[in-house]
Order: sequence, then C-alpha cells, then structure tokens
Amino acid sequence: MSVNIPQLRAFLAVVDTGGFSAAAAELGISQSAVSHAVASLERELAAPLLVRATPARTTALGERILPHARVALSAARSVERIAAEATDTMKGTVRLAATPTVCQGLIPGLLRHWRADQPRITVRVFEGDSAEVSGWLEDGTTDAAVLIDPPPAATGSCPQPGPGIQLAVDGYRALLPRDHPLADEPLVHLHDLEDDPFLISPNSCEARIRTIHSLAGLRFSPTHRVRDLATLISMVQAGIGVTVLSEVSRSLIPPDLVLLPLEPQTSRRLVLTGPHARPWHPAIRALAESAVGHLARSACRSPLVEEEAAPPSSAAFPSASSFGSSASASSFGTASSFASTPSSPPSPAQGSPGRLKEGQEQGV
Repeated sequence: MSVNIPQLRAFLAVVDTGGFSAAAAELGISQSAVSHAVASLERELAAPLLVRATPARTTALGERILPHARVALSAARSVERIAAEATDTMKGTVRLAATPTVCQGLIPGLLRHWRADQPRITVRVFEGDSAEVSGWLEDGTTDAAVLIDPPPAATGSCPQPGPGIQLAVDGYRALLPRDHPLADEPLVHLHDLEDDPFLISPNSCEARIRTIHSLAGLRFSPTHRVRDLATLISMVQAGIGVTVLSEVSRSLIPPDLVLLPLEPQTSRRLVLTGPHARPWHPAIRALAESAVGHLARSACRSPLVEEEAAPPSSAAFPSASSFGSSASASSFGTASSFASTPSSPPSPAQGSPGRLKEGQEQGV
C-alpha cells in the first residue's frame, strides 16, 4: 500500500469544498487530476471514501480516515515549514477564519498589507460567528483564526495566555446618530443612553455588551435584535435607536454616525492563532509577525486609544520551533490598541449564520 500526500490533499479538498470542481479550483489543478488522485487513494485502500453527490460527502470509511488525513497533511506542512525557514522562503495558502466585525474592519487592511509584504502567501478568508470560527480551526477546515478573547492555556497549576499573537486590544464604543444630543461629547456613559431604544446583534458581542450593562448597574433590555451588522448600522442611521460596537468597526461607520468612547470601559483581545491540537501551517508565523509590525506602525495615537501600543519586539514572538505549540503558551505578540480614523464604509459582507462563508481572498 502506497498512500501519498497529493492523494490525501485531493481527498481533503473535496471534503472541505463539497465537490471535485471546487477542489480543483482550491488546489489550482484540473478536475481530472483531483478525480484521479482520489480514485487512486480509494484503490490503495480498496474501498470508496466519497459518495459522488452534490455536495460530495464521506463514506463511513472516509469519515474514519478524515482526521488522520488532516494530521498527515499538517505534518507535511511542518516539514515544508522547516525547509522554508532553512532557505528563508515562505509560501502557500492559509485559510483564515474570523468573525464578521473582524472580517469587515480589520482583515481588509491586513490582506492588502500581506499581499505586498508576503506575496508568496495566499490568504483565503472565511467568515462566521465565534463558535463557528473556533470549530473550523480545530476540525481543520481552516488553518488559522483571529479569535476573540481566547481562553488561557492550562500550564501546571496556573493558567497562561494561549498560543498566538495578540493583534489588538479592541475597545467598545457607543454608536449614535450625528444629530444625537450626546454626539459632540468626548465620552458617553451608558446611563446617559437609558432613554434611547437599544439595538443589538447577536453577532456583535452580545455577551460583552451584557457585561457592560452589568458593570453600569443597568438592566439589559434591547428594543430590537437584528442578525446582520449592516442592518444594525442602518437602523441607527434611521434614528431607530443606539447601540454599542467595538472600535474595529470604525471603518464601517458612515459619516452621519459617531462612534464615541463609552463608560464603563471594556475591551476584547484579537488574537491570531493556529489550532491547539495540530502543527501550524508553516506560513502562519510569517503572517502573524508581518501583521503585528504593520499594526504597530499604523496605530494612531488618539484619545480613543485605551492603552499605549507597545513597539514590536522580536522577543515577544515564539521561536520557530515552539511557535503555535502549547509549549509556547506564555509567548504573546505586541498588543496594539485600535484607534482607526473614520472612512467611507465598504459594503459589509452578507451571509447567513451557521454556514461556512468564504469572504475574501488575497493572492499573488
């Protein structure tokens, strides 16, 4: 029996994309080459692995070997990483998952930067809610993710920060119409918004907004619940009510709205990381270090910044041998605080929760 990496790569691509033609586009080869690779793998194993349907799905045997195929491919990437580091080159495709606000407010700028700074690395973005993003990272659907406040890693008796690079500390703000009586205030207390209808989106960190209400001693009682961030912003534009968003959303805010510092103050950490249980894609470290340097250089020191961004330091990064492993749990990258300047909003990505949604692609 001779099972090889191209066969496993083709098999996983069909499973992850749902079809042979989509897998071919994903891998950059012909559909017949994908079909041949999967068929040869099935011949080696003497049993079918896929049900040829729309979408394609695994047989019972295919489901059993799926996690092992992912581990094997991940190990092969680790070998590629070692070789790439030895020759000072880095290339490949990284599938990156993130939540809607991160995809819309942070990722476009990073994609533009990575395209110039890491032209041999292609980044494909998948948008989902927090639970989906974490699930895709751990089951191998994506290679990396920007996680929000990831849980600490247990190291002995004391919890330590989990592996990854902290990209930013993202504070929460009040979103108001520009003609709101408090729109010109330097800071708004949540108490001041008690008489305004409050709008909430489950995709906009409801748990943290509940915490802000609790810290203020206020009852959390939203008037409207909407699923999509664009709808939420449009309703504030129309004067239906007010809401709370994170600072990373600032680039999406139209000129007739204002995003103001909020009391009580709270924030979230945005961490670029790989899976806990598998070796990381060899290109993630290069992307993470590139992102931190870019964000540190472009950070705007304004009254919105809650803490000063530390200058990038090579000592803050895990070493090549430990990066992405639980052994490097105490290593964190530079924490930069968000304070973006307003700009005209791009069209927010639309999609239904609960489904994998591919957002943007940065390619060579």
